[in-house]
Amino acid sequence: MAIVAAHVSKRFGAPPVAALTDISLRIGDGEFVSLTGRSGSGKSTLLYILSSLDLPSEGKVEIDGTDLTTMPPEDLYRFRNERMGFIFQFHYLLAELNAIENILMPARKFRQELARQPYAKALLEQFGLADKMHRLPRQLSGGEQQRVAIARALIMQPRYLFADEPTGSLDSVNGDIVMGIIREVNRTEKTAVVMVTHDPDFANLAQRQIRLMDGRVVQAE
Repeated sequence: MAIVAAHVSKRFGAPPVAALTDISLRIGDGEFVSLTGRSGSGKSTLLYILSSLDLPSEGKVEIDGTDLTTMPPEDLYRFRNERMGFIFQFHYLLAELNAIENILMPARKFRQELARQPYAKALLEQFGLADKMHRLPRQLSGGEQQRVAIARALIMQPRYLFADEPTGSLDSVNGDIVMGIIREVNRTEKTAVVMVTHDPDFANLAQRQIRLMDGRVVQAE
């Protein structure tokens, strides 16, 4: 089981400008990989294509042997929600829902809200938020909101976790807490992690770094 990209390119605009050019790579089951490079190197674009949130202009992406680039939208939506979790730089919590309700949002889509509630409470406990489960986002600190967002990404117990600058809006203390959680999930749950980061210390926590420059892979070790 793995993520496989084959000859992926991405162009934007008219006339088209290349954001990615002929990228082929494989990310193994349970692997922790960081995507690095300067701003504009294409790392976030690659993350979005690997995670099916965007489609390549050329090439294909397979996850667990399934070609995401040819999958019908409804099937892709279900595949994504059942197997993938997403963490972004900003938490994107719903302001009118409390912490546990936000965490259970993905489960609600599949009418699994009640079944997943014990796991949601366990995640809150694990992340040091057990006493905050009924608080609204505005009643939580930035670091607490990001931890709620991570719990939301994990509620369906995904095989793959995609993170786009997950510590970018946090101070160093909360950044370390968030990275600790991501590493623990990778280690204990065997969840594959693909993470974009500008921080070299956080990038070094991954098992492997894939470095991009001008839309091409220049290092994968």
